[in-house]
Amino acid sequence: MASERYSGYRKNFALILTFIVLISVLFILSLFLAYNFSKKFIENEFVSEKVKVLEESIKPYNEFFQNKVPEISYYNGYLDSATTAKFVDTVLNTYPFVSKVVFYDSQVSNSYVKDGLNTGYFSFGPNYIYQFGDLVPMDSVKLFSKEDTKKFTRGDDFNALGIKLISYIESLDTTKIPGQDELFTNFSNIRSNKITYLNIPRMEDLKVYKQMLREKLDPSPIYKQDMLSFYLDPYKIRIINSRPLLYQNIRIEPLTYDPLNTSTEYIATEITLPGPFSDYKLYFISAKSFVDKEILSYFLPIAFVMLLFYGILVLVAFLIYRNLNINHKMFKLQYDFVNNLTHEFKTPVSVIKIAGNNIKSANSLTEKELKLYGKILDEEADKLNGLMNKLLAFTQIENKAIELNQDEIYIEDFIESTVESHKLKHPDFNFTYEVSGFTTFITDPVLLGSLFDNLAENAYKYSPPERKRLHITARMIRNKVVFRFTDQGIGIPASDINNVFKKFYRIQNQYNQNGSVGLGLAFCKELTNFMKGDITVKSKVNKGTEFKIVLPYNN
Repeated sequence: MASERYSGYRKNFALILTFIVLISVLFILSLFLAYNFSKKFIENEFVSEKVKVLEESIKPYNEFFQNKVPEISYYNGYLDSATTAKFVDTVLNTYPFVSKVVFYDSQVSNSYVKDGLNTGYFSFGPNYIYQFGDLVPMDSVKLFSKEDTKKFTRGDDFNALGIKLISYIESLDTTKIPGQDELFTNFSNIRSNKITYLNIPRMEDLKVYKQMLREKLDPSPIYKQDMLSFYLDPYKIRIINSRPLLYQNIRIEPLTYDPLNTSTEYIATEITLPGPFSDYKLYFISAKSFVDKEILSYFLPIAFVMLLFYGILVLVAFLIYRNLNINHKMFKLQYDFVNNLTHEFKTPVSVIKIAGNNIKSANSLTEKELKLYGKILDEEADKLNGLMNKLLAFTQIENKAIELNQDEIYIEDFIESTVESHKLKHPDFNFTYEVSGFTTFITDPVLLGSLFDNLAENAYKYSPPERKRLHITARMIRNKVVFRFTDQGIGIPASDINNVFKKFYRIQNQYNQNGSVGLGLAFCKELTNFMKGDITVKSKVNKGTEFKIVLPYNN
């Protein structure tokens, strides 16, 4: 049966080992997959996050295009050079990517103009042209005036937006109110590195413009129109790197830019700039070692969670293993306990039975034989009674089923009586003792006597015949009573020193071959704990053992 039980434990341990190996393999595989996932995720982010960088970087341009440029319409065509100069200063200071602004102080009339566009009775031409910018010389601010046509540089911007204006007026449905997006689209022109904008007239003015295409009005109307061309420098766009741990370097390059360095040690991506910057792109480049750091920073938290989960599983497996191991040891101890206890009971029972059979079968017994059999029966009965009392007392102490008596004892008398009783039992037992620091103290004499008896019996049992000696000291140290029991026995191996106070634990040696239930020192431990004290042991193999008992001094 024990062999079958042992095989069962071995099978359980093998299952736990298999479980640990399996989860370890799964853990390593999971780490590998998690790293590949992290790598793929960061590589995808390297490609996709460029959109966010672009959005953050061109946010000032979008604000400029959607909010600042339409402010021109608020003036209803009545901008002059001084007001425009202030407006442009604000633009240049706020939006550094605007390098220069050309202002066309224009008019729409119902009569032919020489320096402009004429369609039907509709004419559109400039009165003055100015340019503003940090690098524009003061003597070059005015480019054109009606009075000085020699300097006229009307240019493609004016013509292109003028033609766009005329085309829009020709197709305008005056019965409907156009939307803001429609107006903004038709009164602005976006070219490479340039935005030209014409202030949007009122709907009533647009209706008049449409009439002017077909007929001569009387009186001949004249309307002011302001046109501004914004020259843009894409290299002045402030790049906002929203992922500095992902993109090592970001710069603006022409669409035709083709890097000469195509080393596999770098990875790159690009995205085209919008609107007037469409001939340029944001170019992103990072060293692979730089991106690997970001992959690692993303992977490590995942790995930590997986390691934590793996640790929990290993801990569970360890606890199961420890529980099985403890159960295995307990099974072995209990198995030995039952065997030894059976032997302990069987020996005196057998002797009593033999003595009883001899008495029963004898026709007559002499007085000497009667005394001999009586002594045998008495001694064996005492053994049985002592064994049963120890088991009963152990159970009572563990369950707190007895009360601790408090009696005053004279320590020298108490030790002397213990010495005398053991000398009568073992004449070859050499006892010595020493007391210092106190004469009496209050304790439970029965329990203290059990402690002394157990330790004295151990000292005698586990000592060679020539070294059956025990020295007892009793001292008062810091309001504690300290007893030391020092023998010259076989000692306790270091591997067993931490287990000697455990129930059913037996040290394997020649003195235990005849059986021991493994309760003596465990009983001493329970007694000292019950008496609110402590017991410790020091030992050297073949030199001897010292047990120290510390009890509270009550007086």
